[in-house]
Amino acid sequence: MKFFTKVLAVIALATAAVVPAQAQFKWGVKAGVAVNSLKFNKDVVSSDNRAGFTGGLIADFTVPLIGVGFDASVLYAARSVEFAGEQGEMTTKTRSYIDVPVNFKYKLGLPGVGKIVTPFITTGPDFSFLMSKENVSEALHNKTFDFAWNVGAGVQIVNHVQIAASYGIGITKSASGHDSLYSGKNRCWTITAAYLF
Repeated sequence: MKFFTKVLAVIALATAAVVPAQAQFKWGVKAGVAVNSLKFNKDVVSSDNRAGFTGGLIADFTVPLIGVGFDASVLYAARSVEFAGEQGEMTTKTRSYIDVPVNFKYKLGLPGVGKIVTPFITTGPDFSFLMSKENVSEALHNKTFDFAWNVGAGVQIVNHVQIAASYGIGITKSASGHDSLYSGKNRCWTITAAYLF
């Protein structure tokens, strides 16, 4: 939890230092669907995509005219995974996380329609903190912290509604086996809708 606090403090200080006074700040609510899978480093274990839910709060900063900024969210995420073990049996598990994605964002201003529709692209780190206590299986133990990198794109409509899709590439192990013969990293497609006040 100390690491989490330090990350938020660094983000807040960086924002105060680089975002000018005329920058636009908005906050809102965000919800969507996340399609998750665990990618294992051994062929003896396979995993299929499973849909889960995500939702929470978003803060959006944009520097006018140049369209550069970032957004940060605090989201609850339920990630389900179905996988086949070494004996071929299928198992489905759902793990709960608190996700803190921080995305650098570039809004593409379109002449004439910029106030109605504004496309954007995003990329940035995603810090995930496991809330579930149950392990994926007897052979696989969950990791309490997960780090990923997101890339995505979306569209902002009438300056209040954002529809976005992103792909998260797991950097750290999400689950690992007793004997370290195999481990899994999260891969996640996320489609969200946000309303900014």
